[in-house]
Amino acid sequence: MEQTRTIIGVDLGGTNMRAGLVIGDEIKEVSSCLVPKTDVAEEVTAALVQTIKNVLTPEVEGIGIGVPSLVKASSGVVYDVQNIPSWKKIPLKDILEKEFNLPVCINNDANCFAVGERVYGAGQGYDDFVGLITGTGLGGGIIKKGHLMQDQNCGAGEFGMLPYLEHDYEFYCSGQFFENVYQTNGGELAEKAAAGDQQALAIFSEYGTHLGKAIKAILLAVDPQAIVLGGSVSKSYAYYKEAMWNEISTFPFQFVLENFVIVPSVVKEIAILGAAALYIDATTNEQ
Repeated sequence: MEQTRTIIGVDLGGTNMRAGLVIGDEIKEVSSCLVPKTDVAEEVTAALVQTIKNVLTPEVEGIGIGVPSLVKASSGVVYDVQNIPSWKKIPLKDILEKEFNLPVCINNDANCFAVGERVYGAGQGYDDFVGLITGTGLGGGIIKKGHLMQDQNCGAGEFGMLPYLEHDYEFYCSGQFFENVYQTNGGELAEKAAAGDQQALAIFSEYGTHLGKAIKAILLAVDPQAIVLGGSVSKSYAYYKEAMWNEISTFPFQFVLENFVIVPSVVKEIAILGAAALYIDATTNEQ
């Protein structure tokens, strides 16, 4: 990556929208605001435009945006954005390109995480890996031959939606597991585990077994060199690592595991950097 490139990365969450001015591998400035609680789609769009304008400079060459929804890859239309009920079908790419006269790349947040790790983080050493977010949900982005895998609706890697036991993998392999099964949250559980609480450690071990099963499914589906873990639950990796690997060790093709690695993300502000990396990946993708 050319260290002098200047890009705006936008993290459009369900609660906050944040835009960061990224120069090289550093975020120089961030603007943020609450997502307007309104049924009028244009009001949300206007807030996003202003947030981007707050960090815009003449040197900016493009804008990358991560959204918690599916995106039609060919058109940049976003559908049913989580926690933004007015955004059912928004031609966001066209709107922003007309507003700023700059190229805009849009993808879902899990894909942005994966490509962010490829450009700025633990994925720099791997051409084929999965960036897997374990937080309020379970979702992934797939890097193949050094680039984000191209698909139709930016939905490849939504492993959490695959059926598993009585529900799906997301129910058992994200923070939902702690809330739905044990009526607690991952943060509180991590504090207890750090203090040596045996019940908390047992719950994390159970979680690790479920996640290990999900990772075996990913190995069968995608066959990556590595998985980079992100999201809030990845911060508790030490408490479920052993159980997770014990489950992975039962994978039917043992030679696959010889060089397979799992690495927790350590990149700060990966959501903004990942959105910027989306633009970098798109403009250097020679597939």
